[in-house]
Order: sequence, then structure tokens, then C-alpha cells
Amino acid sequence: MAHGTHDFATDPRNDAILVWVNGELLPRDRAVVSVFDSGFVLGDGIWEGLRVYAGRPVFLDQHLDRLFEGAAALLLDIGLTRAELADALDATLAANGMEAADGVHVRLMVTRGVKATPYQDPRVTIGPATVVIIAEHKDPLPATVTEGITLFTTHVRRATPDTLDPKLNAHSKLNDITACIQAYTAGADEALMLDPHGFVATCNSTHFFVVKGTPTDPEVWTSDGRFCLGGITRSNVLRLCRDHGIPARETTFSLTDVYSAQEAFVTGTFAGLVPVRSVDGRTIGTGRRGPVVERLQGLYADLARADAAARARESGR
Repeated sequence: MAHGTHDFATDPRNDAILVWVNGELLPRDRAVVSVFDSGFVLGDGIWEGLRVYAGRPVFLDQHLDRLFEGAAALLLDIGLTRAELADALDATLAANGMEAADGVHVRLMVTRGVKATPYQDPRVTIGPATVVIIAEHKDPLPATVTEGITLFTTHVRRATPDTLDPKLNAHSKLNDITACIQAYTAGADEALMLDPHGFVATCNSTHFFVVKGTPTDPEVWTSDGRFCLGGITRSNVLRLCRDHGIPARETTFSLTDVYSAQEAFVTGTFAGLVPVRSVDGRTIGTGRRGPVVERLQGLYADLARADAAARARESGR
């Protein structure tokens, strides 16, 4: 059964993890929040997913930038500084014996906090923000990274900034969930989503790229970015292209451009870069991972490990 880029093998070690909940490290079955919590009642919150290399959450500064930008937009007081959040992440990893581990994925979640009554107005919140950190032993399936996924273009469009700003990494993901449902019921792994004008925007849980040009002179395209989240992996892939002489463009393009692409791939924190075999039943290129995707996968892994090493040097271990 298709599950997309977030498919993973079950790891029994995750049964015994400790979860950071508002400063306490609690066993998985006791890590709970109130039914009056803003995140449960309304989806009022923001979050980040982080990958861990050698015990270090990589690209942490970029993730915290995005988290605090979202909090500012929502008038949400996280209640912790960047340094305190970084310490909490490190403490969670250490408590779970992950201080030198690879193959760990972290979910950092912040909601507005507990409400006096189930109602949307933020002014009925009666406590501080709820902060939760879940660290799990979790790697993408090897076949996902090498063999790739299939996409289906959904009728569900990306929202405009005056309805639900796509730049917000908010807890409310119903439009993406609806898109995902349509894609998997159509037999694909994930959904490709268009912007309000009908141009390619992004996927329901990842960012989308195509490789155009020729085999000898490839060019990487991704959307103009107006209708997608400011992806950390997306921005790092564009950076790698610039640094390694691969022409890359953030531009507006249509499905016709997609169907004739040499290669296609998606990016996300969990799986990094994943090739796309087909879109809407059209085979992309050879239908297998192409040379541009394979090269960028290697460059991205090197960049992530370099970032982890730099954080280790900064902390003195």
C-alpha cells in the first residue's frame, strides 16, 4: 500500500520513548495534553519536524526561525527562548539515549495553551503555551529514497494568504489532508497541489521539483514559492544547486512542463530528497531515479552531516 515519503519501518525502541511535555519527560503512554488545549480544540498551534544526525538536530537555526516567525504572525507567546528550546531538544534526545544517534526524527509542537472553554477566541486561553517534543527512532524506507513515489494532481488548491497563509506551518492541515485522501484513493502516494491560478505549487506534505533542460545541461525548477511553506529542505536544495553549478529557478510552470520533465523529485525534512516516478499516470523521464536527483541526494546528506558537526563543535562535544 502506498504511504508516500513518510513511510517508515516500525522500531520497537519507540515504545519506551520519553516525551517532553512542558518541561517534564514522560513515558509515551502518559504524555498527554488537556482536552481544553488550543491545539486539540482548534488546531491553534505551530510545529517543526527535525532530522537528527550524530545526536544533533540539523538546520536548527532555520527551523527555529520559521517557528518564531509563525508565532509572531499568530500572536502566540511560546514562553521559551530559542536557547531554551534548543536545550529542551538536547535534553529530550539525551533522555532517550539519542545523544549520538542517527536515524532520529523529532516533532516540536507549540499550541496556544489551555482554554477556559472550547471557543476560538485566543483571549479565553488561561495558561501558558503548550510545548511538546517527540523524538523517535525513524528513518525513511530505503526503497522510498531509491525507487521514489507517484503523484496525483488533486482538485484541492493551495490557499491564498488572505484565507490561510501557506507560509504558516500551522497545526491545521485539513486542506493538505483532503488532498492526500484524494491522491491515495486515486492510487498515488501523495498529492500534487496547484496554486489558485492553476500553476504547480507544492505537494500535500513535501515540496516539488522538476528537472528540465537536457541531459547534458539540466536545469532544476521549483514553484515561485508564493503558495507553499518556506521549506527548509527546499531552500537547502536551491542553495546546493547554486554552490555546485546546477542551474536552478523558482518559477511559474504548469502540468504540461511537469509531464515532459527529465526527472522530478520532492523534498522534506523526514526523507530529504525523494524521486518521483510518475505524475497523473505519466511516467517522468525513465521512471527511475535520475542522475540529478542522485547527485543532489548525496550533496544534501553531506550538507546535513556538516551542519551536525558544526553544532557539535559549537557545543564542545
